[in-house]
Amino acid sequence: MEIRNYKPADAEACLRLFDAAGSSFYAEEERGRFARFLESPPGTYYVMENNGDLVGCGGFAALGEPETVTLTWGVIRRDLHGQGLGRFLLFYRLKEIGRLAGISQVKLETTPKVAGFFQKAGGFHITATETDGFGPGLDKVSMVKRLAVCK
Repeated sequence: MEIRNYKPADAEACLRLFDAAGSSFYAEEERGRFARFLESPPGTYYVMENNGDLVGCGGFAALGEPETVTLTWGVIRRDLHGQGLGRFLLFYRLKEIGRLAGISQVKLETTPKVAGFFQKAGGFHITATETDGFGPGLDKVSMVKRLAVCK
């Protein structure tokens, strides 16, 4: 397994991962948002490869909130769910975030279907839920993980 920095040539493979995930993970209108994101990802974005095949992608960015970074667009190839790749990518991102000075929390937005993964694997806590926040029938769950308990 190799994680490397995203490059524009990876965009089509990342979109195929998104398409394979289907409507149970993303609202249809989010594909366009993801495609625009891939044109110029803010912050740091990675792809994960296994034997030359792109099997996942995800990153993080400082989006203007002090001492905070936000996880961005984490996607794992659907037929590989449950094999630890999502956890591997999450821990890699958290390790890289930990190297940044002055960051005390990590935020993310996800769906109820995935929120449990972030609670169990990463110690994230739900801060809010918005009905239909990603689109009809797809609620948005906001989550946070504190990196430092004391300053």
